Amino acid sequence: MPLYQAVLLAIVQGLTEFFPVSSSAHLIVIPDFLHWDDGGLVFDVALHVGTLAAIVIYFFKDWIQVIANGLGFSYAGSRPDENSRLLLWYLVVGTIPGALAGWKWDKYAEHAWRSPFIIGAAAILVAIYMAIADRMSESKSGLDQLSWGEAIAIGIAQAFAIIPGVSRSGSTIATARLFRLDRETSARFSFLLSAPIIAGAAAKKFLDVHKQGGLPPEMRVPYAIGILVSLAVGLLVIAFFLQYVRRHSLNVFVWYRIVFGIIVIALAVFFRNSG
Repeated sequence: MPLYQAVLLAIVQGLTEFFPVSSSAHLIVIPDFLHWDDGGLVFDVALHVGTLAAIVIYFFKDWIQVIANGLGFSYAGSRPDENSRLLLWYLVVGTIPGALAGWKWDKYAEHAWRSPFIIGAAAILVAIYMAIADRMSESKSGLDQLSWGEAIAIGIAQAFAIIPGVSRSGSTIATARLFRLDRETSARFSFLLSAPIIAGAAAKKFLDVHKQGGLPPEMRVPYAIGILVSLAVGLLVIAFFLQYVRRHSLNVFVWYRIVFGIIVIALAVFFRNSG
């Protein structure tokens, strides 16, 4: 894999993992239409590790606070709404649907569901869902106002992100907005909820790489670049997005998804007819 391609794809991963536009869709569509090598399983591991590291680093203090309080210790961190002893367990139950979906349907996500028609349709449908959900009034401004049912529902929304084009952050933020959480709180819960799923996906893919003989020598530099660039971009995007949603709606991402979905479907039809 040429280094410039590794850098560009790592930038795409860092941007699209945390913006609600679907990283899997972009990492399928861009290499496909540009006829690039996507780096395969090895590079996929690097990108997952990079974005996982971004979440862990950015929310490190939050995780200490959430885990400590969830295990019964009194630890008043910088975010009062994360002192709820139930929050850790909301994240646990919210992770279960996504874990089950990955275990049951991962083979479809890696093959049958990579169709540009599925990706384009998913991008547009979730854009509509986001637009509707984001019109809800904001009556809850903290994670301590979540309920068990809401945590499970947001977790189910995350499970649908196994379909390329759906977007983990898009589906979970939109569902949280349906329950009238404000945008920043919705985004924080979404990012915290994504960490176990990304960690599980990275661990599974790492084991698969190990079974296939480990990291090939020619992929060592692209692998390192994938981790470092997606980590750096991911940190910047998380910080920017949390600031952005304090003052703005999700409209720009809604319109981006619609345009992206239309372009993907149109290109797929064009290439099918011209071929």
